[in-house]
Amino acid sequence: MDYSLIQSLAIVLMLGFAIGMQRTLTYMRSGEHTFGGSRTFALISLSGFLAAWLDKLYTGTVLVVTAVLGLLLLAAYYLKVSKTQRWGMTTQVAALVTYLLGVLAYRGEILWAVFIGVLVIILLEIKPRLQALERHIGPTDVNAVILLLAMSFVILPILPDKMIGPWHLFNPYKTWMMAVIIAAISFVGYVAIKVLGQKHGVFLTGAAGGLISSTAVSISLSQMFQKQYELINNYAGGIAIACTFMYLRVLFEAFVIHPELAWKLAPAYLGAAGSGLLYSWWFYRHAKAAEINLENSAITKNPLQLSEAIKFGILFGIIYGAIALVQTRYGNLGVYLVALFSGLTDVDAITLSLSEMSKDGKLVETAAMNGIVIASVTNSIVKLGIVYWLGGVKLGWRLTLFFLVTLGMMGAGLLLMEN
Repeated sequence: MDYSLIQSLAIVLMLGFAIGMQRTLTYMRSGEHTFGGSRTFALISLSGFLAAWLDKLYTGTVLVVTAVLGLLLLAAYYLKVSKTQRWGMTTQVAALVTYLLGVLAYRGEILWAVFIGVLVIILLEIKPRLQALERHIGPTDVNAVILLLAMSFVILPILPDKMIGPWHLFNPYKTWMMAVIIAAISFVGYVAIKVLGQKHGVFLTGAAGGLISSTAVSISLSQMFQKQYELINNYAGGIAIACTFMYLRVLFEAFVIHPELAWKLAPAYLGAAGSGLLYSWWFYRHAKAAEINLENSAITKNPLQLSEAIKFGILFGIIYGAIALVQTRYGNLGVYLVALFSGLTDVDAITLSLSEMSKDGKLVETAAMNGIVIASVTNSIVKLGIVYWLGGVKLGWRLTLFFLVTLGMMGAGLLLMEN
């Protein structure tokens, strides 16, 4: 007896049973009936396994069984529509996929069968969350997704991956790739804000906003604080969590471009992020329950616009070229000056630029690390100044303590790596 075959059969039956159980529970919650439950789906997966087995003896068995199952599923779908006037066919498609999992498992692709089976269960289970997302996504957002896809798979591949220009300081491919990376990260934060809305409060919204622009969060919440002084911990916490996610965003950007550099930055930025999360949690524990309207703030505007991508691409190209130019004349000191001035407005472009140059061997890793930290510290000081200017001394003092702790942890992490 082939025990590996028995193992495959057991896995197939469990996958079919699990998918059927999910369908049964879903229909039970809604008070409806389905054509098949756990046993039916287990038998469907078994049918796929047996069809693939018999196909070795009788060629074409898989095609015949697939056609028969397809007809049965169409009949079940017709009866459902005629009785309930509901047009969804998720269960029927899930049944067909379950059958194919049985075929896949018999042919030795057990890991793929398990992976796809789990993926099917996840897709079936997240229906309510997908519906919530669909309710918050409008035509503008769909156009933004199309733009991101065009940026990634239409424009990017046709750009030349070489240095061009009078001084060979500009690489079109790398410049646009950085714009795509930032657009994608920002869009994730934007979608999170659209889904979260006000339901989960300013803290989670601030965290999602930190993926777009912690500076924008600082400006928006500082301005709003002027109208609700009693919610100081709410607004301070929202800004703090956004700035905390800025540390994580910088580390992620470095990891995407140059994983070895990101590993060396990890103690500094994870230390800053960890202490920032703890400080934000303190703000959360002392915050008051309140409705804070973020609908018209800067962080709710879609970041995926062609003009924004072009602006970031130009900024990255300028910074990348400036670093290459000043390094040849002033060495690492020139790199640090560029990082300092870049951090006044943005930390993403300098992070990606230094990571890329370090990966290409044009800049030593220590100089790249120091430059990224200088830009992060500068950007944090600028945001603190914005909070004092727009939010006042009380809010500014709360964030001063936050930045002292997080930047102190960043410095300690950097010293740890250097030693």
